[in-house]
Amino acid sequence: MSIRQGFLALLSEQPMHGYQLRQEFERRTGGAWPLNIGQAYTTLARLQRDGLVEPVADGTEGSPEQFRLTGTGAVQAEAWWVTSVGREKPGRDELAIKLALAVTVPGVDVTAVVRRQRDETLRALRALTKQKRGLDPAADLAHSLVLESQVFAAEAEARWLDHVEASVAAYGPARAGTAGSDTTTNQPTGALTKEMTR
Repeated sequence: MSIRQGFLALLSEQPMHGYQLRQEFERRTGGAWPLNIGQAYTTLARLQRDGLVEPVADGTEGSPEQFRLTGTGAVQAEAWWVTSVGREKPGRDELAIKLALAVTVPGVDVTAVVRRQRDETLRALRALTKQKRGLDPAADLAHSLVLESQVFAAEAEARWLDHVEASVAAYGPARAGTAGSDTTTNQPTGALTKEMTR
């Protein structure tokens, strides 16, 4: 999530100071990406350095400094809405890196790594689903959409883990587990297995 672009979008509504931006960002995204106040002010400083925001001189002594968009900042904020989010350079995915290395490092029980991760992914999925059930989409659509995005991502991860386990069993039997592991269980066992194996 681009905090920078999020701040520009919020400032397109009205001038705000750093603490307000932090509160609004967290409130509107359902608290899914908490920010510390240092991040908020560092982002503001960079936006100001790049000529996208400027301080508002309101003349009130002791009040926090507010910022508004410059003309260039307003153009960038508007451009964000009409530009698709690029997927050709995804961010580093720790789990994908971990499993890619696990299948190449001797002595790693890849099946055990996958199963532990699947347990964690399904635990997170249950927690997200429970949280989503407690929301009223009509009253809090933004938070509901963020939660749904996380639910879909967790479901996809569970399916991918099933695929990883099946691939390791099919193409890397020596990597599927350590000596003495039960090879009869080296088939996908996740909740979403049937979808992946069709």
